[in-house]
Amino acid sequence: MSPSQLLKWQWEGYPRYHRSRANLLMHIVLVPAFLVGNVTLLAGVARGSLPASGIGLGVMVASMALQGRGHKGEENPPVPFTSPANALARTFLEQWVTFPRFVLTGGWWRALEGR
Repeated sequence: MSPSQLLKWQWEGYPRYHRSRANLLMHIVLVPAFLVGNVTLLAGVARGSLPASGIGLGVMVASMALQGRGHKGEENPPVPFTSPANALARTFLEQWVTFPRFVLTGGWWRALEGR
């Protein structure tokens, strides 16, 4: 699946898999944490800083683990990954594109209010 097809697929199903108030509140904190961790990891690698790289990676892993726990409270569990490449693509596109789009278009707020 191409990145554009994957983004379309994620967007069409996103509200279905993000309805739980607890999961929505976790995502509003944990997605930005993942993004900061991602930037920290990249900056650490670029500077050759093992501590910064480790912290960035640790924040990313913790964010994903906690988001996974949040999804356990959803009525509709996420579609399983089909491969490691699928997991990476879905994860990074969701964190960098789909969830921010969900927030910026008001979808997060509507879901939080139960609409």
